[in-house]
This record gives sequence, structure tokens and C-alpha cells, in this order.
Amino acid sequence: MLPKKISSLCKIALLSTSMLAPSIMALETDNSIVAIEAAKRLSAGIQFPTISNQDRSDFDTDAFDGYHAYLEKTYPLLHKNLTKEVLGKERKYSLLYTWEGSNKDLAPIVLMGHQDVVPVVPGTEKDWAYDAYSGHIDDKYIWGRGSLDDKIMIHAIMEAIEIQLAAGFQPERTIYLSFGQDEEVGGPEGTKHIVEVLQERGVSNIALVVDEGLPVTAGIFPGFDKPAALLGIAEKGYLTLELKVEGPGGHSAMPPEESNIGILANAITKLESNPFPVSLTDSVREQFKAMAPHMTEQQREQIKDDKSLLNYLYSNPITRAMIHTTTAVTVINGGVKENVMAPSASALVNFRILQGDSIESVTEYVTNVINDERVTITDNSASINPSPVAGTGAEYKLIEKTIHQTWNDQDDLAVVPYLVIGGADAKWFAATDMVKNVYRFTAVRVESAADAARWHGINERVLIKEYANSIRFFRNLLDNMQDM
Repeated sequence: MLPKKISSLCKIALLSTSMLAPSIMALETDNSIVAIEAAKRLSAGIQFPTISNQDRSDFDTDAFDGYHAYLEKTYPLLHKNLTKEVLGKERKYSLLYTWEGSNKDLAPIVLMGHQDVVPVVPGTEKDWAYDAYSGHIDDKYIWGRGSLDDKIMIHAIMEAIEIQLAAGFQPERTIYLSFGQDEEVGGPEGTKHIVEVLQERGVSNIALVVDEGLPVTAGIFPGFDKPAALLGIAEKGYLTLELKVEGPGGHSAMPPEESNIGILANAITKLESNPFPVSLTDSVREQFKAMAPHMTEQQREQIKDDKSLLNYLYSNPITRAMIHTTTAVTVINGGVKENVMAPSASALVNFRILQGDSIESVTEYVTNVINDERVTITDNSASINPSPVAGTGAEYKLIEKTIHQTWNDQDDLAVVPYLVIGGADAKWFAATDMVKNVYRFTAVRVESAADAARWHGINERVLIKEYANSIRFFRNLLDNMQDM
């Protein structure tokens, strides 16, 4: 593994053998040599440890500087023809590219990805087949952080544009590329700031936004075994509340009737014992409307009306998250020594907010459920309300067409709208009146639903042939957008 702190110029020199310019004919046919060349460029990008740690003071500026220099050297036509800006609210490491369209009357589009990756969980390093930042390539896969989440999107977009530019392509619409620096911690410094800059410049009426989401695979949705491309049309909101109890400490030999930790524990127990009520949203109804033709007769009977569908979804923890605001206690702190009463105790509780709820309504609900003035409740996150639901009209059908063009070997591939229960940087665009149609889709096929655990998990990897399809997807999308 390369040292975490390394100068940009040194890193570029070390990786220069990977900088093979994209071929004009790349990926028009099943050319394994071309695919390997593209894989090497993604591999080199993975080797920059652009990690988003929860402690924001732990930020490796050299890794981001090196990665930016690498992109500029690797995709020269893109950097010659597009305007590049390095933005950020405090640290300026987010990238905004503008590709001016030939017709200023047409609404622009936004293609997205994020540069940052999650850290490897300490103690799991030995469980990786190859170092997480090695970018190792074998005869089948590219390995490492960012191979799926989410440098694959950045590189696939840039590869596609580099090839299109070499072929003389000129978009009719202006295209923005938005590559944030801190998506893995909510995106408040990066993409949120990019959105604010575009708003200040008067950018409005964006035709559509495409950001990361789920990949193409079979079995990723419980009970649905057909190969599917789940195209996110909405995402839940995000809120983390800190619960805190403070009071006299003292010696454990003379404990009070209720300790600060005990009061906090009681508050947590109340929250977990009183989950948010369930309900069906439009995005979930749209999903099952699209899935129904591909389901068995027995499955269709299970979702024949709202009541049946709610029961069907409630039966599985994954699908249950689609029908209510979820509560997750993720961090707890209190106490410093076994014989000392803790003078304070705190916990972080993360909520993914379903459409129909809001930051305010969730906070009110939590306050009422806990019902204890000794527990202070504070918003501790880059909180955001649930996104609006994107349409399934012309813009959706454009992406659907592109998916079928790219994975045309899958005759029974179902493109299905769905509610994103996690979150991505696209939420900052969706929260504005700049755009109505925000879609979330990671343009790659994985071998099985089990590969979804590699996002943020161990042995993150992508098939070389599928990375080639990622590039093909964005080339097809650029071509199809000319007909919008």
C-alpha cells in the first residue's frame, strides 16, 4: 500500500504507467485490451486514499490534490474542452465541470459522482483479498475502495466524455459534472456548496440529474429474482439527533437512584419501543406497479392492494425500511472509569425520514416519546428533508432506454423505479427548485445481490467487463440526450 501522505507529483510519477489515453473506438466492440486499459486508469484512481473520516480534521489533502492532478493528466481532452472549478464551503476539493452546449435554450443536465470513500474498519484489513487502496487488477476484477462506491461513476463519465470529444461530439445541452468531496459524511461542504454556487449563478430548469444508486443485478430486492435495474426516483431524508444527559458525577460507592447513563438508556428504550408508523408512498407504489408484470401470480396476489402490500413489505427488514421513518442508535458515550459515576452520557440516533415526515415532525415525535426534560435533544447532522419524487415520464424513459441499450444481453431485464432508503449527494439538487427529475443509478452490473454488501464492506470490487459497460452507459446517455 502506498503511504497515506504522499506528494501529488510523486504519486503521479508512480502511476504514470497506468495513464493510457482512452481510445476513440473504445468499447464499441468487446475489445478486452481496451477494457483493460480503462481498468488501469480506474485502478490508478483508486490508489489515492481520498477518505472521508467522521473526524473532519482528519483529511488527507495530499490524496485529493494528487487525485485531481491525476484526473487532469489522464483525461486531457476533457480538461481542455470543459471548464473546471474546484469548490467547497471550507476545504475546496469538490469538482465542478461545465461542458457548454450548442443550444443555450435547452435545459442543462447534471452527471454526478463523489471522490471520497469510506475508511476500512480497523481490524478488518486482513480480511481483504488485496489492500483496499491497491487498485489491484486480476483477470476478472478491479479491487479496492471506490471501485463501486463511487470513483467508478467519475471515471466512467470521464472516459465516456474523453471518447466522445475525440470523436468530435458536441452536446446541444450544457452538461455539468458534479464530483463532491464529502458524500460519505453527508456532503455539506462539497455538493451542497456546488448547488449553492449554481443557484447564485441563476442556473435553473435543469432537465435531469443522474447520481449513484443501486446496480443492475438479480435478487437485490427480496422476493424478486429477475435481473433488475433499480432506478431511484426519490430518497429518504436524513437526521441525526444527539441525546444528552448531564448531572453530578461522583463515586460509584454512593450511586444516585438514577444515573445519567440509566436515564439515557431509558430514553433509548422508549424510542426503540415506539417505532414510527408505517405508510405507503407514491414512489413505493410506482415501484411495485413496475415490478408486478415480472412477478409470479402468487406474489402479485400478495401486493394486490395497499393493505396487502404493506403486510408484504413489513415482513422483511429491508423492505420495512421503505414504509416508515427508521430509528437507529449508532453511537453511545458515557463514563471514563469503572468506579466513577459518569457526569454526562450521550447517544447519536440516526433517522432516515420517509416522505410525509420531516425534520421538524421527527424531532417533535422523539421529544414526545422520550418525555424527559433531563434529556436534551439536538440536531447533530447535515440534516435534510425527504426528496420530492421524480417523474417516470420522458426523462425516466430516456434512462430506461439507455439501460436496455447497454445491457442488451439481458432480454428480461426490468427497469424499476424505487425509493432510495440510504442517501447520496443528489439530495442537495433534489432539495431545490432547480430540478424536478433527479435519478439515482450506479451504472454497473454486479454478479449477485450479495455483492451489494461490498459497498462500504470488505473486498469492494468491480468486474472489468462491467466497468466497460459503465462507460458504454454514459456514452449511450450522452447520445440519447441529443434527442431530448
